[in-house]
Amino acid sequence: MQGSALAADDFIIVQSTTSTQNSGLYDHLLPKFQEKSGIEVRVVAVGTGQAIKNAQNCDGDVLLVHAKVSEQKFVSEGYGVSRADVMYNDFVIVGPAADPASVAGGKDVTAALAKIKQTSAAFASRGDDSGTHKKELALWKAAGVDPSGDSGGWYRETGSGMGATLNTAVGMGAYAMTDRATWIAFANKGDHKIAVEGDERMFNQYGVILVNPEICDNVKADLGQQFIDWILSDDGQSAIADYTRDGQQLFFPNARMS
Repeated sequence: MQGSALAADDFIIVQSTTSTQNSGLYDHLLPKFQEKSGIEVRVVAVGTGQAIKNAQNCDGDVLLVHAKVSEQKFVSEGYGVSRADVMYNDFVIVGPAADPASVAGGKDVTAALAKIKQTSAAFASRGDDSGTHKKELALWKAAGVDPSGDSGGWYRETGSGMGATLNTAVGMGAYAMTDRATWIAFANKGDHKIAVEGDERMFNQYGVILVNPEICDNVKADLGQQFIDWILSDDGQSAIADYTRDGQQLFFPNARMS
């Protein structure tokens, strides 16, 4: 009985993002980790902002998200032990075939956003304090645009995850910003295509952090660290690189402490 009880407790909770979940990455990675370690990983997939709040409330053992400044703040305030880069991909702007703002084929994301504003072309935003939303707002600011004044007009904030926001964008013929992995895995593309890509400002870095057991005494620090060590190891990094959809690699491993 004691062994069964111990085995039943061999799980960790990872607070993470909808992009890593919706892309299918965890379905690919976690069985490999569990087979090697015997540790089950239970993922809570929400926006990065909510994932960080959940971890601050001690509702998790590991944080794996994509908003580096917020992650570093999480560590500096004592909620996390340390942070490491895990992998990256990029963000893209997708839009309808009609391309009402005439941005398709462009690389300069701020120029594209400025044209979307100028033409009042519909744009669907997550509006949920996720890593994607944080990046989107930073890019609007760099473009010299404050879209909040047009909320409910051409600028629609869904308050939802990436998949739901893409459904909204496709349904209303709107542009949207998404991480490439979610877009590749997304089934309901309609006539939407990638309109803007390749700007270095759309780089999308993911990081992993052990929640601090000195702040949260329920944290399974040993099991959580085993997961972090594995995902940063050659085996974990190779597993990330091996994950493809439709022949396309979705995430690119780049493990290092930061």
